[in-house]
Amino acid sequence: MSEQLQRDMECEGLLECFHGLKQLDKDCFQALVSADSPLTIDEIAARVDRERSTAYRAVQRLLSAGFIQKEQINYDQGGYYHVYSPTDPSQIADDMQRMLNDWYAKMGQLIGEFETKYEQPERVGAEN
Repeated sequence: MSEQLQRDMECEGLLECFHGLKQLDKDCFQALVSADSPLTIDEIAARVDRERSTAYRAVQRLLSAGFIQKEQINYDQGGYYHVYSPTDPSQIADDMQRMLNDWYAKMGQLIGEFETKYEQPERVGAEN
């Protein structure tokens, strides 16, 4: 933790710190953010120059983290496909703030438990 606090951090580093996302995940997210419209898995894979299955795994991690949204598009003749778009940055920021607040509260609790566990009882008559 002390290393994290001492190093310079960019806003994209939050994706890694909060959700453990990998560079490919960040690349896929950036591809979606820079796109003019929602993208299919094949389009995302082409933009990040990876195999479809590799891009799909990254997209699944982004979905799980809440960074992107999936929409189903139906064909007139039957069948469907999915497109992906980034979640509103304000919503992502609110979610990260909630996670940080929860973490902060948990750390405060653990520090209190540490203090209680290792607190030395005052010695009777030590000040004589």
